Amino acid sequence: MSQVPNGRTHSVFHDTRDLTPFREGYVRTPVRGLADGVGGMLSGVLSGRDGARLSVLGTVPRPRMMASRPAKAMHDAVFSATEPERLIALGRMYPGWAGLCHIMAGLLAYKQGSYLRASELLRRGLTTRIDDDASQFSAAYLGQVVTRVEVAERIEVPVFFSEESVFLALSHCLREMGLTESALEAVVGLPPSLPSALARCTAAYSLGRYGDVVVWTEGLLNTDDLSAALLLIRARAQRTRGDLEGAQSALKEVLRRRKTSLALRNDAITDRALLALDQGRRTLTPWSKRQLPPAELETVDVIRKDAEMRRLWESDFRELGGQ
Repeated sequence: MSQVPNGRTHSVFHDTRDLTPFREGYVRTPVRGLADGVGGMLSGVLSGRDGARLSVLGTVPRPRMMASRPAKAMHDAVFSATEPERLIALGRMYPGWAGLCHIMAGLLAYKQGSYLRASELLRRGLTTRIDDDASQFSAAYLGQVVTRVEVAERIEVPVFFSEESVFLALSHCLREMGLTESALEAVVGLPPSLPSALARCTAAYSLGRYGDVVVWTEGLLNTDDLSAALLLIRARAQRTRGDLEGAQSALKEVLRRRKTSLALRNDAITDRALLALDQGRRTLTPWSKRQLPPAELETVDVIRKDAEMRRLWESDFRELGGQ
C-alpha cells in the first residue's frame, strides 16, 4: 500500500479506473519467446508491416484529408519508420512537435532493445512541452499503438500508448542500465495497477526495501499471472526478512489457482522447498521438523545427573548397612 495526502493508505495493485491501457500480460519462457518471435515475423509478413516498426492493434489509422503538413509527416514517421532518426529529425524541423517525436522515437528504440538510447529519448520527450496540434494528433492517431513492456523478470504486458506505457518503458530501461533507484522513482507516480505495482516492487526488492514490498502487497490475491508474480516477490521479501510463515502463506496463494502459469508455479514450489530448508525440515510435511541439538544435549545431561545421584545414594545405603 501507499501513503496518500490525507493520511490513509491505498493498494498499489488495485486499479479503480473503468478503462485501463493494459492488455493481458503473460510470462515469457524460452519456448514461448521463440514461438512469439516466429509468430510475430509471420504476422508482420502477412500484414505487410515490418517487425521493427511500432506495433499497432488492428489496422493503421489513415491520415485525415485536412491534416496539416506536420501531422502528415508525423503520421508517416510514426507508422512507417524503422529507425528513431527519422522522428528525431522531424522534431528538429517542427519544435512544437519535438516532445512527441522524442517519445515515439524512444518507444521505437525500446522495442528494438536500445535501452540506453530509449531512456535518453523518453526523458527528453517527457520534459519537452508540445503544442496543441501535436496533442490533438496524439489523441487522434496514437491510441492504437501498443508497447510490450517488461515490468518484472520474464513478465511482459502490452500497453496502449499512454502515460503508463512511457513511464513503464522508461523504468525498464533504467533497470537494465543499473539505475534501480531512478527506475523506482519513474513508476511511483503512476495510477494503481498490477503492471505498475510489479515494476515498483521489482525495483524496491532489488534495492533491499523488503518492508515496502510487504506493505504494498498486503491483501493481494492470486487472480491472474500478474498477481501471482507479485505474490512471488512478496514471498521472497518476507523470507528475506525472516517471516517464514508469511512467505509460506503467499506461496500457498500462488499455488491455489490451478490456471496459474506453469513457470510461476514451478518458481513457487522451488521457493517453498527453500523455506523448508530454512526451517530445518527434511520434507514439507508438518511433522518433519528436525530435533534441535541443544535439546538432545540437555536430555543427555539429565540422564548423567540421575546416574550420579543413584551412585551416591547406593554408596550411602551401603555405609548405613555396615557393608
